[in-house]
Amino acid sequence: MSHNYTQTTSQIGIQPYDVYQPNGNTQSELNGRVHSSEDQLNSESKNSDSKNAPVVQEPTQRSLTVANAIATMMEALGVSSAFGVNGGAMAGIWGALSNSLLRVLNFRHEAGAAFAATEAYFATGRPTVVFTTAGPGITNALTGLFAARGEGAKVILLSACTSSPQRGRWAIQETSTETLPTEGIFTSGALFNYATTVESAAQLPQIFRKLALGMSQPGGFVAHLSVPTAVQTSPVDDLDMFQGIDFSLGTPSQETIVKCAHLLSEGPFAIWVGFGARDAAEEIRQLAELTGAPVMCSPRGKGIFPEDHPQFVGVTGLGGHGSVFTYLQQQPPLRTLVLGTRLSEPTSFWSPALVPPGGFVHVDIDPTVPGVAYSKAETFAVQSEIKAFVKALLEHEHLLASSGVTAFWLPRPERQDLAPGSDSLVRPEVLMEAIQQVIVEGSDAIVLAECGNSFLWSTHLLRFPNANRYRISTGVGAMGQAVAGVVGAAAARHGKAVAIVGDGAMLMNNEISTAVKYQIPAVWIVLNDARYNMSHQGMGMLGLTGADATIPQADFTMIARGMGAEGIRINKESDLISALEQAMAATGPIVIDVVIEADRRAPSKGRNAGLASQGVKSTPAEKTELHISFPQASFPNV
Repeated sequence: MSHNYTQTTSQIGIQPYDVYQPNGNTQSELNGRVHSSEDQLNSESKNSDSKNAPVVQEPTQRSLTVANAIATMMEALGVSSAFGVNGGAMAGIWGALSNSLLRVLNFRHEAGAAFAATEAYFATGRPTVVFTTAGPGITNALTGLFAARGEGAKVILLSACTSSPQRGRWAIQETSTETLPTEGIFTSGALFNYATTVESAAQLPQIFRKLALGMSQPGGFVAHLSVPTAVQTSPVDDLDMFQGIDFSLGTPSQETIVKCAHLLSEGPFAIWVGFGARDAAEEIRQLAELTGAPVMCSPRGKGIFPEDHPQFVGVTGLGGHGSVFTYLQQQPPLRTLVLGTRLSEPTSFWSPALVPPGGFVHVDIDPTVPGVAYSKAETFAVQSEIKAFVKALLEHEHLLASSGVTAFWLPRPERQDLAPGSDSLVRPEVLMEAIQQVIVEGSDAIVLAECGNSFLWSTHLLRFPNANRYRISTGVGAMGQAVAGVVGAAAARHGKAVAIVGDGAMLMNNEISTAVKYQIPAVWIVLNDARYNMSHQGMGMLGLTGADATIPQADFTMIARGMGAEGIRINKESDLISALEQAMAATGPIVIDVVIEADRRAPSKGRNAGLASQGVKSTPAEKTELHISFPQASFPNV
């Protein structure tokens, strides 16, 4: 069955489009049309009264091609949106997707399409498709797909490759073993959970089965189907659709749950919440309030436990809060219950100060995660889906209640008192206060923060009361993910999404033009300081001199207007609130260009300390002349 929604993002008017619900009763091109029993009864009823009705000629049935079959497979997997850049080599796939139930969004760059597909997945929980042509289309998309894998998204890349008779003959944008490495791009590995080249229609049932299994399991899944141009239009006689398997979410044994309850009841414990726990917000809150346990979170875990809750002590890692260390020093817990975080460098900087005396009870759906970040810490590892684990743990309330925290107070994330503003440049802290008021508290928009100082200011100062409102990338941290991803998030949720970005990222890869084409209500808030300021400030704090991180200041208002979007430039703090309110009221894309005070230092001490611990040292201010001599070489054939 399909549900009809109203598409308001098209420039050609308002029209319904379908979002597939995978229950088996959907239109299919497999040997004609598949009907439900209700459709058949309605058809018989209509036929009995149709003697006097005008004769309507049935449309000619199109033969099913590999491209059509793949589009149908995507529908059956629950995909509703496809993001990409077209090209001649993938004309068959592009056409099939465009005539399917999927909403196809044509982007300006393949990396932007992949970033948008990733954020669309996190905005809705539905798998997405990226489509590219051969050669550079594939390689352009790889960074975005690398980010999708690192973030745990469910994304399928559909690409074109050179047909077998043309391989090795210098075909246009040749994509074969002659031009690209097969390992890692066209095979499963570190980048793709599953990858294959479709050389024959006979492969499709098994391919669909593997995709369905990957999409139905918890965690991320990134796949790549590369289809030769000639194969895309080859006929398919029949396609057996895999019916799927129901996976019960992993719950540990009763013995393991009791063991965890006993460990946590031996003394006060803290809860460390990560992005993998985003579907267990209510259960985690119940556990915290039952036991009085203080709660801290990773940067990606902001909002899973309300940041205005009296038991919240702060964010750890990049852009985090000193209040976490204050709590651990003054009221150290015996153990920490870690839920759904890898405790990676952006989350912990691997600081030994975060390890409690009794170690960790570490719960993760991935059994390879616990014990890696802190290999010397005592760790009781549990493989489980977080929601199921916490629910099971709450059944042992009689044990957990004995671990209640008796502290009279808990430190809160630090806040800086700011002097009244002037007509000088905008202070980033004041900008964040305005974003908190107008966007975080005044709307339900998803907020994305770009890597760099945008990440630091947003993570440190914004406070989210609920889960799935804040999106950042900590693993890959590619510039451009939020700048382009905001388009995917807004398109997928049919509502506002806001990206807080730097001017460097905005110049690198934005999709304003795409948002204009489909009238997607994306908002960009640009911290315009004419620098790669995280690098600029970090170099200064580390005592490194001589490197140039400045860039010519751009007017993003003019850039936005030149592409057909709205744009507002802010030069003083008194204009912030009205500009943000105007942005949230806009029905199409809009850019807020904020000229900020560049020398305000972002909260990056942990990152700089981490670099210093890896051997980064200061350099002398003066330049030294380096003399290098090269041997003489002759080229007789030139």
